This record gives sequence, structure tokens and C-alpha cells, in this order.
Amino acid sequence: MSVDADTVKRIGRLARIEVKDNDVDNLKNELNTILDFVEQLSEVDVTGVEPMTSVAPMALRRREDKVTDGGYPDKIVVNSPLTEDNFFMVPKVVE
Repeated sequence: MSVDADTVKRIGRLARIEVKDNDVDNLKNELNTILDFVEQLSEVDVTGVEPMTSVAPMALRRREDKVTDGGYPDKIVVNSPLTEDNFFMVPKVVE
């Protein structure tokens, strides 16, 4: 797969990046180099290779997933300048 000048301009427009006419050839070459590398990766035989999350084997630490209300609303609102019934009070911002 190769990228032409029109495709480079279209990619720039979709990414909302200004692509100047004198930069198109350089960007086209860079994108083609990247795509060539990706094509090389597709030639590698990965049958039987498990996906990895890290280069070092590790187990993720997990905690029990349970819903709680926290149980300490008074500690949460203690730093707020204005509170009422354990809710934050803020000035009205919409007229």
C-alpha cells in the first residue's frame, strides 16, 4: 500500500492539521515508510504466541468490586466553604 499526495492532504484535513504544499512530498515519504514497516510486521508468524500486556510477566492486582456509599460524607464535605445536609453548596451559575 502506498500513499499519494491527495491522500496526504486528505489525512491532514481529517486530522485538522495544516499541510503545506511544500511538505506533502516529505510527509508522503514518511507515511509510505511507516506503511512498509507495518507490512513487514504482517509477515511475522505469530501462531501460538499469546498476547502480552507487558514485557515482564506480572499479574494484575484486583480488588473486590462492590458498591458502597463511602460511609463518611461528613469527611468529604469538611473542606468545602458551604455545605448543607452533606452536599456541596455552590453559587448559581446559570441565569
